[in-house]
Amino acid sequence: MPYRRGIANRSLFDDAGSARQNPPSDYLVAHSDGGARGNPGPAGYGVVIESQSGQKIAELSEYLGHQTNNFAEYQGLIAALEYALQHGPKALKLISDSELLVRQIKGIYKVKNPTLKDLHGRAKELIAQLEWFSIGHALREHNQEADRLANAAMDKGMGRRP
Repeated sequence: MPYRRGIANRSLFDDAGSARQNPPSDYLVAHSDGGARGNPGPAGYGVVIESQSGQKIAELSEYLGHQTNNFAEYQGLIAALEYALQHGPKALKLISDSELLVRQIKGIYKVKNPTLKDLHGRAKELIAQLEWFSIGHALREHNQEADRLANAAMDKGMGRRP
């Protein structure tokens, strides 16, 4: 749910997971997906960055080598956060089809895997640098473009032609 920087002594999300602040007038929307064939296996992520009005701004994707699906999901989140911090505005709404990722970032699920703990920590550091942040879950069919980019990254890394 949304997080506005500067609210002292509060977690990123309240107990109910609802918005504490309305979204700013200017923010980015990132649709993020990560995957691994074989899990673990050849992995990659894809992120589509849009303005809040739906205008596509950027596409991000990367082959990650032999990794897990959850590792790839976190890498997509981190790529979207870094993009927002580098290009502005420093306000981001992230949509992911990974319920695990969304619930871990919201603090609903604990992060037990040591590798994911490191990635979770990095994501939280980046989120804290934003002025506003929101994260939500979408079903896979509502995240198709990010899924296409993640699969293209895996194909490229495996030496396959698009």
